[in-house]
Amino acid sequence: MEENEKKVERVLLAGVHTGRLDILEDTTDESIKELEELAKTAGAEVVAQVVQNKPTLETATYMGEGKLEEIRMAIPELEVDCVIFDDELSPVQIRNITDMLGVKVIDRAMLILDIFAMRARSGEGKLQVELAQLKYRLPRLRGMGAQMSRTGGGIGTRGPGETKLESDRRHIHRRITALEEELKELEKHRNLLRARRQKDGVITAALVGYTNAGKSSLLNLLTDAGVLAENKLFATLDPTSRGFVLADNRQLLLVDTVGFIRKLPHHLVEAFKSTLEEAVVADLLIHVVDVSNPEYENQMRVVASVLKDIGASGKPQIAVFNKCDLLNDTDFVPTAVEAHDRCVCISAKKELGIDRLVDAISETAPGKRKKIKVLIPYDKGALVSELHQNQKVLSEEYVADGTLMELLVDQTVFCRLREFVTDSGE
Repeated sequence: MEENEKKVERVLLAGVHTGRLDILEDTTDESIKELEELAKTAGAEVVAQVVQNKPTLETATYMGEGKLEEIRMAIPELEVDCVIFDDELSPVQIRNITDMLGVKVIDRAMLILDIFAMRARSGEGKLQVELAQLKYRLPRLRGMGAQMSRTGGGIGTRGPGETKLESDRRHIHRRITALEEELKELEKHRNLLRARRQKDGVITAALVGYTNAGKSSLLNLLTDAGVLAENKLFATLDPTSRGFVLADNRQLLLVDTVGFIRKLPHHLVEAFKSTLEEAVVADLLIHVVDVSNPEYENQMRVVASVLKDIGASGKPQIAVFNKCDLLNDTDFVPTAVEAHDRCVCISAKKELGIDRLVDAISETAPGKRKKIKVLIPYDKGALVSELHQNQKVLSEEYVADGTLMELLVDQTVFCRLREFVTDSGE
């Protein structure tokens, strides 16, 4: 039996540093480093990096023609198979650059979409990725040429790109419409589930954060979810929900959402709105931050920006500074936490600070319960059984006038039991 070893693509990274005021939209050392990690995640080998300092981007070629000529001369020597650009390229730019370089050209957006196509496991996740890829590729068919066909292979051709998309634009439009209809049906089903959770009084907490911040590791630690957790960008894509019970018996649903990243493709945000809605409808946001990353403050800004774009800002938030065990400064004081109600330093890997995190969740999540004492007459035995079934009973004692119980209850139950209260704990 013969094994055909898959050839690893050799890629060159390229970008233009313009010195923009918003460094999150510019090509910087950090964004190029991140692009390299994305390329490695997609299975490529990075052989060179080229960054040009230029105040404006060229409309036709993105970079100056002189710099592109330097790249063209280096391609045979370095045996480059593909050039990846750090920004989203227009159809004209892709066509012109491909003509000049003579190799496959993809941009940051296509690279991220390719990784998502590789990582998607659930049916809905695959539909969302396909929709994003089709919307991205439709206006770029002329510029991308042969690399859209199945025979091309490699980065940028996974997912729906493996069929001859350029041969029939009407087919692509029909497919986009069909995908949108399927996702609408799935959204209706998900809305019904959310309505049932709200009716049952289940509190939802969404884990949000930059990719590779440790959201999945934290979910596994708190709920034994068994979600894949690796030191890779977008190691997990499909959202996972797990139940979690707080000390006062409140039911909490923890939802792990897709990680964010700078220069997140617009089509991806649009396609994944149904998944990102988990953050929009959540009662509490748990913002997980990789505090060992020197760029953690900028990463927090990226997350805050995406949350604002999808309408999820303004909710109760906890900033969870993960990987604190990797810091040399034992007196670390986190910054950039203005939008958060609380902040906690933890290490999900070494299980440090988890009790403090659970306490913070309990304090910040809605429906906080307080301790009360009630005296339930013996002729209300059904109420005692109901309280045992649905509330946190701290102690119980049978006295002459009835059952004396110490409970943890929310405001709604407190009002219902007001006539039986002997001590409200206030």
